[in-house]
Amino acid sequence: MKLVKEDFIKAFSFYREKALMHRRFKHADILPLIENIGRSERFALAEIGASTEGRSIFRLQYGKGPIKILLWSQMHGDEPTATMAMFDLFNFFKGKDDGFDAYRHDIESNVTLYFIPMLNPDGAERFQRRTAMDVDMNRDARATATVEAALLKKQAMLLKPDFAFNLHNQNNYYNIPGTSTPVTISLLAPAYDYARNINETRRDAMRVIVGINKILQEFIPNAVAKYDDEHTPRGFGDNFQQWGARTILIESGAFAGDTEKMVVRKCNFIALLKAFEEIADQSFAQYAIADYECIPFNDGKLHDVVLRNLTVVQEGNQIVVDVAIRQQEKTIGTDYYVEGAIVDIGDLADFYGYVDIDVSGLKFIPAKKYDKSLRWDQLNSGFIQNLLRAGIAAVHVVGCGAAGKLHQFPMNIVSSDRFLLESSLKLDSSANFFIGTDQKMRYAVVNGYFLDLAVSHHQLQHRNRLY
Repeated sequence: MKLVKEDFIKAFSFYREKALMHRRFKHADILPLIENIGRSERFALAEIGASTEGRSIFRLQYGKGPIKILLWSQMHGDEPTATMAMFDLFNFFKGKDDGFDAYRHDIESNVTLYFIPMLNPDGAERFQRRTAMDVDMNRDARATATVEAALLKKQAMLLKPDFAFNLHNQNNYYNIPGTSTPVTISLLAPAYDYARNINETRRDAMRVIVGINKILQEFIPNAVAKYDDEHTPRGFGDNFQQWGARTILIESGAFAGDTEKMVVRKCNFIALLKAFEEIADQSFAQYAIADYECIPFNDGKLHDVVLRNLTVVQEGNQIVVDVAIRQQEKTIGTDYYVEGAIVDIGDLADFYGYVDIDVSGLKFIPAKKYDKSLRWDQLNSGFIQNLLRAGIAAVHVVGCGAAGKLHQFPMNIVSSDRFLLESSLKLDSSANFFIGTDQKMRYAVVNGYFLDLAVSHHQLQHRNRLY
């Protein structure tokens, strides 16, 4: 059975795992899901080991076909998108009498799928890239100093997979070259040597990627790129390719407005179902390597905010510059806040922003702190809006509990009266300032968020922290 666009839409809508709707889920959150899948007669569940801190690492098997495919996700603990997609796939393969039974039969008869859905549970617990030993597991394929890397290599040697899928997240700042379009999915057939030679193993991986790209273009046109193919001798993808597994890297990128990666998760689900189909019937062999080469490489020229032609007066000199701002996420348990910073100043004509606006004729205006201390219950969206229009970007609040409390007001709310705002535009400083004329504030930048002061902001989902 060949799936078409409407089939993928129907399958994802019906089988999406609703227990995983936020990125910062933990090992404990997936345990009941794994136990439930393990009770299904369609899956074989095995605990293949434990992390440094003793968290179980599982492998789930589906199908009994001769072609073996190994997939692993979240070897970096803060890269959970493909893990969510795996649980969507588990639900799909458990289903029946829904119009997809012929597809399942084709996969089950021709392919054996092995899934490792959370390879770095200690990193996931902290929502950090590295393991509990502070080692980047994807740079540990050669030394296998970590127990988690040793487990993955053991699976590779034990199963000897014909295909391998190395599932990751990349940062939000990759764009399609020459455009402002974020890269939603990056694909790569990793190089097994410095010369980036192409043998039959790597060639087949490239052909699978062509098929993936073809279906993704129906959902995210012109938003697919290739990841950097520089050889990394200590990386797992490069080594799997060298070990003879046709290895495909899938990097989950960004889609504008998709903070929790639900759109990107859907793209993973679609990409993998398509790949399984074409591997099962060997239809990937029809594709030309030239079609792989035509997929553009990632470019890294996106920012959260780019302000163009901002007038700045510093030390008596007036200049007109572009300004780039990025918002770095900081994790607190299962939640997070952002810290917005100015990351570039100057000529940014070749760069792009998720928010990208020309402010010609307007100037940089330093932000002020409110001259009175307030109680938390005195804050509301209307009051905050009036403060912003008066050029105020920080408020000292008393009696509000310990610093670190998260809030969604578009304002720096501080528990210490010593909080300072920059009086000039400075590289690497916090992004807090206003844009306007001597007569009127037109825009505000508060903790890296861009605000149009002509618009009400009481419904914006800011992720700020009380300092």
